[in-house]
Amino acid sequence: MFDYLIVGAGFSGAVLAERLASVLNKKVLIVDKRNHIGGNAYDCYNESGILIHKYGPHWFHTNDDNVFRYLSQFTEWIYHYHIVKTFVDGRLLPIPINMDTINGLYGMNLSSPEEVNKFYDSVKVNVGVPKNSEEMVISQVGVDLYNKFFRGYTLKQWEIDPKDLAASVTARIPTRTNRDERYFTDKYQGIPKQGYTNLFQRMLNHKNITIALQTDYKGLVDSVKFDKMIYTGPIDSFFDNVHGKLPYRSLIFEHETLPMEYYQGYQQVNYPNEFDFTRIVEWKHATKQKSHLTTITREYSVLATDEMEKYYPIPMESNHELFKKYQAEAESLKSVIFCGRLADYKYYNMDQVVARALAIFRNKITGKGE
Repeated sequence: MFDYLIVGAGFSGAVLAERLASVLNKKVLIVDKRNHIGGNAYDCYNESGILIHKYGPHWFHTNDDNVFRYLSQFTEWIYHYHIVKTFVDGRLLPIPINMDTINGLYGMNLSSPEEVNKFYDSVKVNVGVPKNSEEMVISQVGVDLYNKFFRGYTLKQWEIDPKDLAASVTARIPTRTNRDERYFTDKYQGIPKQGYTNLFQRMLNHKNITIALQTDYKGLVDSVKFDKMIYTGPIDSFFDNVHGKLPYRSLIFEHETLPMEYYQGYQQVNYPNEFDFTRIVEWKHATKQKSHLTTITREYSVLATDEMEKYYPIPMESNHELFKKYQAEAESLKSVIFCGRLADYKYYNMDQVVARALAIFRNKITGKGE
């Protein structure tokens, strides 16, 4: 007999399992179809002893003191600013676009934020309120920078013209007027010192938590007794796609270990215009591992099929309207709580996933609110 059945052992499910077990002394069964905990944040050592993120890079960053304090119970950190370069016109240039990006691309010598602002003012397009991803970018940096840095990358990532994607997709990437080359400016940045999997192991190491891997929850609901369910999977799958399938993007990873200390100068290089892959990640820059070998990962974005992992909800108005039908179904169920990127059909950063799980625990489970 369990108080809660939690479907999915990623951040949403693990945080709620830990809170229920340690704060409320509830008995929790957490199940996952995969053969490991950690969801998409799972990391592991490959055959060459290099620590890699199996499902693509997870660079942790947050300004949320509460989230950082909570996760720090289960890990120490490697503090690390995430530096990303973009390969454009044969050069590696900073992204987000900053003063050095403009100077390097156009052979200019801008030296102050005021000069950079004047440059943006001279090239940006007045579109009023941006209605889509293309308008969001050209309203900030103009057409040429949009074409060089954003259009190709967005097409590879989504296979949808930026004119048809929500403005929020590109609004996530800031534009800078100084030389700050950090991808994020959050107060806390880094990765868990012993890896994400170790963090999850410590989070779920509680006498009240039972873990069942390689398990489909649908095979358990009639044989295991529980009071309530927390569901973190795709919301359309929960309702057997009764209103139709929600589309998702998936990813394909090409890992390669090379006989050299480093392959590239940065942990991540984006390729918006050349090649079929979107980026190359080299893990040792972030993990600080010492090895005479290095592993790189090329990442390709594809439309998810039924057999593939679902990574990104596709932010289009028609998809949001379909999601709202499932959301209405979900809200009518009193014994099931829906939580997470797939259950909410919304792109969350890791810290946002944790914050939402903690908020659900406070507001929906304990009823204590803030």
